[in-house]
Amino acid sequence: MGSDIQDSPESVPPPETPASDLKDALLGVDRIRAGRILRDASAASSPISCIETLVVPVLEEIGRDWEQGQAALSQVYMSGRVCEEIVSTMLPPGSPERISQPRIAVSVLEDHHTLGKQILLAVLRSGGYEVIDYGSGVTVDGLVERAIRDRVEILLVSTLMLPAALRVKEAVARIREAMPEIRVIVGGAPFRFDPRLGQETGADAVGYTASDTLAIVRAMTGAI
Repeated sequence: MGSDIQDSPESVPPPETPASDLKDALLGVDRIRAGRILRDASAASSPISCIETLVVPVLEEIGRDWEQGQAALSQVYMSGRVCEEIVSTMLPPGSPERISQPRIAVSVLEDHHTLGKQILLAVLRSGGYEVIDYGSGVTVDGLVERAIRDRVEILLVSTLMLPAALRVKEAVARIREAMPEIRVIVGGAPFRFDPRLGQETGADAVGYTASDTLAIVRAMTGAI
């Protein structure tokens, strides 16, 4: 009698896919492996297709894992940075394939925390977007002046403390006097604690995570 025994479906591991392979590489901060995966995917399609169908969905999945307590904030940050580095070799800054319109800028208003902004920058740039970085500790006057000068179309404002979040309303009102069509996305701890705060500032949307904000930007860029 033959003794061929097949594994039950439960014992067969799911097949590796480029997405799962990339996610494992990013969570393990394996730049070499991640770079190989993305270069292979890019060669089979195009850099932009690779970014849209592989990089962005994987970063969004890692962001959701963090929301559910299945990934560390450091893993979200490093995943974004690794992808940003690799994407910069695939699409160097200034590349015509990069998404440079509409003009996007990010700023930390009146606070000097940078981690959240750096994660957001890495995720947006990994998504192929050109982003102007206004840095941290920016005053209302400075933000208004720079946004108007640069003709920013989508402005992302991050805050750490409630007093700074409350100043966003003034900044948004002053900027919109000069540029009524500007879109504003706010984020940071105060907006997570009070969902109504985003509306009170006059912002168009609230980004609760970097991946959430990326999805909002992608929706807005499709509408502008």
